[in-house]
Amino acid sequence: MLHSAEPRETCLRCRRPANYCWCAHLSPVATRTRVVLLQHPRERDVPIGTARMAHLGLPNSELHVGVDWSASPALERALANPLLPPALLYPGDGARDLALHPPPGPVTLVVVDGTWSQTRKLVRANARLAALPRYAFTPAAPSTYRIRREPAAHCLSTLESLVHVLGILEGAPERFVPLLAPFHAMVDAQLAAEASLHNARQRRLRAAKAPRRPSPITHEAPWTSVLCLAVEASAWPRELGRDDELLQCVVHRPSTGETLELFVAPPHGLAPGTLAQTGLAVEHLAASVSSETFLARWRSFVRPGDALCTWGDYPVERLRAYGAPLPTVCVDLRRVLRAEHGATGSAADTRRRLGADATPLAALGAGRAGLRLADLAEVAARRWGELQPTAAANLPGG
Repeated sequence: MLHSAEPRETCLRCRRPANYCWCAHLSPVATRTRVVLLQHPRERDVPIGTARMAHLGLPNSELHVGVDWSASPALERALANPLLPPALLYPGDGARDLALHPPPGPVTLVVVDGTWSQTRKLVRANARLAALPRYAFTPAAPSTYRIRREPAAHCLSTLESLVHVLGILEGAPERFVPLLAPFHAMVDAQLAAEASLHNARQRRLRAAKAPRRPSPITHEAPWTSVLCLAVEASAWPRELGRDDELLQCVVHRPSTGETLELFVAPPHGLAPGTLAQTGLAVEHLAASVSSETFLARWRSFVRPGDALCTWGDYPVERLRAYGAPLPTVCVDLRRVLRAEHGATGSAADTRRRLGADATPLAALGAGRAGLRLADLAEVAARRWGELQPTAAANLPGG
């Protein structure tokens, strides 16, 4: 059974821990622009997101969470006012420069919130959104979102984007600057918390980690000894000072097709958003085993002389922290291929570059880990020569 998380006082308005509440810094600003925020479900549980902050700071706004908006009454109502025709704030083909070609009057501004990958899929999957007049802008300065990495220097958070765009649409940029006060307070509080916990966290990580061994060249391990591994963990916000806690382990022996999948109950329960991020369901976690059973089944599956193959070192770190005995040979296949060919991307990207077609593979386990493990197993087969690469020249530097 999964244990419940430790109770902590949470602000019901901003949904942040009381120590990190930014509500005192809110200064709502009235607008003639109607703002409709469409948030990807995976972004809803991100503790440092800004869509809710924007919604609370703009009385003339609404916030909805979802992916499929094709039959959404809420969206239809939001876009139905003829006096406020809808416009989509999103870059791309056909997007008009908002500063050079603003709409002729007040609009209902539709803003999608999530990572760039999530929002791109959301817009692409909803013909109603894709058909809206599209606007984009060039920011005057880089983002100050110092606690979350943006994909490029010109990318801003949702709140920063709205402050900039509303200033253009309503002709008074300085009027919207107060909306950034809670954003700056959140960033400063997060950085202060990370600084105070950094040294203690690093000491714990150094104590838990054995010295990192360089990955051996893969052909030194026979194919019959290769085990491919993927894991998932419950990852709590950094300010709590907890290490990621093992949740799912899937290990596969490609030479025989044997697969072992185990679920364990993390000591502090599930961090917010874990199920959405991992693609797991409550039914999967109902099969959690005790740590003793996990370790016994792990030992019975791993043979002397096996080589553990992963994509990155995170899976090995999580198993080591859990106390699972590891094979002498651990191969970070991503690092091996990066050394040989340069940047590699994900295992799925590398699989396609090595000659596989774009058809998704059958998962080797539940959720995201099962899909990633399938990609890793095929990349390993191609790298060990069990499947011959037919497009290796497509790898960077290849």
